[in-house]
Amino acid sequence: MTTIGDLCVVVEQLWPESGAEPWDSVGLVVGGRGATISHVRLCVDVTPTVIDDAEASGADFLIAHHPLLLRGVTTVAEETYKGACIARLIQNRMGLLAAHTNADVVESGVSDSIASALKLTSVAPIVHGSSPSSGIGRVGNLAQPTPVGVLARTLATLLPATAQGIRVSGEFEQLVSRVALCGGAGDSLLGEPEVRNADVFITSDLRHHPASEFREWAKLEAGPALIDVSHWASEWLWLETAAAQLREKIPTLTVSVSDVRTDPWDFLVVQ
Repeated sequence: MTTIGDLCVVVEQLWPESGAEPWDSVGLVVGGRGATISHVRLCVDVTPTVIDDAEASGADFLIAHHPLLLRGVTTVAEETYKGACIARLIQNRMGLLAAHTNADVVESGVSDSIASALKLTSVAPIVHGSSPSSGIGRVGNLAQPTPVGVLARTLATLLPATAQGIRVSGEFEQLVSRVALCGGAGDSLLGEPEVRNADVFITSDLRHHPASEFREWAKLEAGPALIDVSHWASEWLWLETAAAQLREKIPTLTVSVSDVRTDPWDFLVVQ
């Protein structure tokens, strides 16, 4: 029998809480460490639909990338979204744990999963952490120079589809070899030397002003193109990597990945 405490020990080995950003909220959210579990399901976000999906799969524990209780919460009344989720989890004796920025910075973390899918070589962090292989974002080399438009189409085949699709700032035929990337929101890295010296930067949630200023600089300095993908999709890719790690560590535990799309956008109107 596997307990929640057993799972927490393995999670700490894979994604140490010490790696989380100071503002983050990671670790066990719902459940007692002595309770036994048999099926862990991984997701990016905790929503009522994700909980329905977990129940239907037979899961009794959720590991989410995004913390459900990140910002200050003063009520868990069931008419609120977060309160309804917490109540459902407790009523159904389903545990919950969050692995967020502590899963971003480790080797084989969120950004590494994208780098691996693109078959990048000589991969290193954009901003180094406590070891040479850990830190924020990743930078590496493609096997051969590739038009940025073709790279964007490759990403479209690797990531789950969303209404946003994939946005590109740069000429379709612009050849790229050196790729910088960051799963999730990465515009805070636009000024980093590893990003500015790359041929393209792949990330999510690029806002108008930072992206516009970066591209105008890039036009003057022959700097990188930008590829903006769905935040949810960029992090969903990591879930199967995390599931494989958990299966290896605890072979008796069933580990599965939720395919519920929690990207907030439903459709796109093209002008």
